[in-house]
Amino acid sequence: MEENRKGHGLAEGKILSIWMILFVALVLLPSMFRVSLGISHFYVKIVIKMLEWATLQIEEGVKKQKALALENLISTGSFPRAGIIQRDETPMEEQVAGRCRGCFSLADVMYFSKKGCEAVAEDEVTQRFSSEELLSWNLLSRTNANLHHTSWKLAAVWVTGILFRYCLLLPFRICLSVFSILLLVLATTVVGQFPNGRVKGWLSNQVQMVCATLGTRCLSGLVHFHNRENKPQKGGICVANHTSPLDVLVLASDGCYSLVGQVHGGLMGLIQKSCMQTSQHVLFERSEMKDRHLVRKRIREHIADKAKLPILIFPEGTCINNTSVMMFKKGSFEVGGTIHPVAIKYDPRFGDAFWNSTKHSIMTYAFNVLTSWAIVCNVWYLPPMVKEEEEDAVHFADRVKAVIAARAGMSVLPWDGGLKRKKIKESFKEEQQKKYCQIVIENGSVGNGNVC
Repeated sequence: MEENRKGHGLAEGKILSIWMILFVALVLLPSMFRVSLGISHFYVKIVIKMLEWATLQIEEGVKKQKALALENLISTGSFPRAGIIQRDETPMEEQVAGRCRGCFSLADVMYFSKKGCEAVAEDEVTQRFSSEELLSWNLLSRTNANLHHTSWKLAAVWVTGILFRYCLLLPFRICLSVFSILLLVLATTVVGQFPNGRVKGWLSNQVQMVCATLGTRCLSGLVHFHNRENKPQKGGICVANHTSPLDVLVLASDGCYSLVGQVHGGLMGLIQKSCMQTSQHVLFERSEMKDRHLVRKRIREHIADKAKLPILIFPEGTCINNTSVMMFKKGSFEVGGTIHPVAIKYDPRFGDAFWNSTKHSIMTYAFNVLTSWAIVCNVWYLPPMVKEEEEDAVHFADRVKAVIAARAGMSVLPWDGGLKRKKIKESFKEEQQKKYCQIVIENGSVGNGNVC
């Protein structure tokens, strides 16, 4: 019995040693030197082939279902009607002003009622706060619309994928995530004891970049960086579109930044405190974030020191689903300095990187990400931009936003991302009212008492 126990112990020790050697050789060392062994590329190619095959299976199944549905319609003699709402993009000036010249028309009420119904059915703002719609099913349970019933082959692949992601990938990713966080906490604690200087700065940068690289590999991350010659420089401000907390992880794996944001508690607070021991970040309490003058003052003091790391800011102020870029807050464009725009675009086929903070907690979001196929994204470093003469902060912010959206292939929206949690401002309503009043005045109905 004792010999058997010793034999089992030796076997377990050998297995553990092999796993440790593989981990160091395939994960830790490549992360330290920031080199890729091609494992993620190979894995992503396999997933792409599988998704392409699944798309063909779904298309064949849908064709069969449509043929059966058409036979049923012909036999019953009933056909579906057209859509309930057909959007008309004609401006208010053309529709209202052209309806009745020279007088106020009660029929104008129908225009606003129609627009209201269209907004209730589907508006262009709230849909940016939900996950991006996929062109084809990516074999994830959370995006499944009973498509696994299309064929038994597709169902078998779907079940196999669930077992692979939850039984193999998830445990490995959780272990690697815990190791990365522990490494960050321990390494920053040690480096934080060094006296301020070049050695401490260099060690701090290396620790953060290694831990960020490990973090991306926790998610089987594959990040393509473009135009590295435009990377943000010290003393500058890096602005990027915001999809999730992964944005910081992705950018930090290729460079070091000082972050501007709110002080968090829990796991996020632990990571923040660890990073603060070795580098200077601009963090605020929730009450201070409302004081715009204080925020601008601290940012201006930071960028005045050209030896400090570039500041990373997400001017949208909230997470958007990576299909559009919403209004950039003007605060970061009022402090002066050079703006370094960065565009981040995730590939939704492999997993949803968007964090809907109003619906999911950070732990639920982390679980969804860890059980996805992978996180694949493209990052474009764009040429630096400065505010032109006689250009105010609002127009400068809009110009930077347009450049980021154009590079990432996303739409530009003028709306404030804060509408996710707040009601629409009265000023927006008043703007539409003023526009309509101007149309009525130009038609000459005011003062005449004409009503059509």
